[in-house]
Amino acid sequence: MHSLRALRQRLAVITAMLVAAGIVMIYSASAIQAQEVYHNRWYFLERHVAYAALGVLLSGLVLAMDCQWLRRHLRWLLLISGVLLIAVLVPGLGYEVSGARRWFRLGFLSFQPSELAQVVVILYLADVLARKQDRLRSFIHGFLPPMLILGTFVGLMLLQPDLGTSVALASVVFLMLFVSGIEMIHLGPALASAIPVLGILIASKPYRVRRILAFANPWADPQGAGFQLIQSLVAIGTGGIWGVGLGQSRQKLFYLPAAHTDFIFSIIAEELGLLGATAILALFLAFVWIGVRIALRATDLFAQLACLGLAGLVGLKALIHMAVATGMVPTKGLPLPFVSFGGTSLIFNLMIVALLLNMGRGRATAPANILPPGELAPVPLRMLGSPPVPEPV
Repeated sequence: MHSLRALRQRLAVITAMLVAAGIVMIYSASAIQAQEVYHNRWYFLERHVAYAALGVLLSGLVLAMDCQWLRRHLRWLLLISGVLLIAVLVPGLGYEVSGARRWFRLGFLSFQPSELAQVVVILYLADVLARKQDRLRSFIHGFLPPMLILGTFVGLMLLQPDLGTSVALASVVFLMLFVSGIEMIHLGPALASAIPVLGILIASKPYRVRRILAFANPWADPQGAGFQLIQSLVAIGTGGIWGVGLGQSRQKLFYLPAAHTDFIFSIIAEELGLLGATAILALFLAFVWIGVRIALRATDLFAQLACLGLAGLVGLKALIHMAVATGMVPTKGLPLPFVSFGGTSLIFNLMIVALLLNMGRGRATAPANILPPGELAPVPLRMLGSPPVPEPV
């Protein structure tokens, strides 16, 4: 059984490997486009490296942060996140790209408030669920407050519109509610009702309907809605087992849209083949597994739920990205964590790692809900693995 120190070291190494892979693949996937559009083949790489440096700097601050202080100020962070999600919808404040208003422009940098909101909502609900363990069986006091918070933030994200991020956040929150001990008599109907709601959201936007139809049969509209998926599958198929070679992708030559962002996994599969794609998948599986092990060994319930939610968010986003690239789910623009070009995404994913490393030190993050050595407080969390044993950190 690995010590907390070893788990934290491995998580840091895996993260560094994913970031390094991202730097290499972003240059490979974007250099020709950057030269053609911006007359600078380093355009996207320079910005990505700058974002990575800023992310490392902010992550260092998070790693040094006292989690008790963070926990005490989560309400203010939640309020700030909500205000930013509202402000980004205001014309003149929010920056619109392809019909979606999700970003603030800060000079040559951009900021996507939904990335901050996801992290804050997970942390805040982890705190709420930890503090209300004795009231989780109650619909009004245990189940309803987290659902109202989730519904508010998901609703604001849908106004941008951003269905993919909303689904990812809601899925992780439902997982947290389940393992924290929320009654299935409350959770079950909420999960069941989410399916028709998702159907209504898809039907309300013609472009979402086209994506569903293209997913079912991309060749029905090969030059329209099905174009991106077809080009992605061509890239993956061309790569075979060994790949065509690093930098030798043909699909990045203006065939596959968003090659360095929403479909970078396809370029990885084309250039590095099945072996390279499998290596990336293995790194994400290891990331989630280590995140879960850190959660199980955390010293209080808040840290357990927060680590589980944060690791789950990274893993789910990676899964959706790879599933979209391989045609397993309808096309949705979600970056591959640590790997795709995208400043806010990279920064906050690095900050998520810092939070996992911080909470994995084995220290209590608040005086409440501290666990006796070698035990887990909420019984439902035991389904994730064996109870931790006391060990030096």
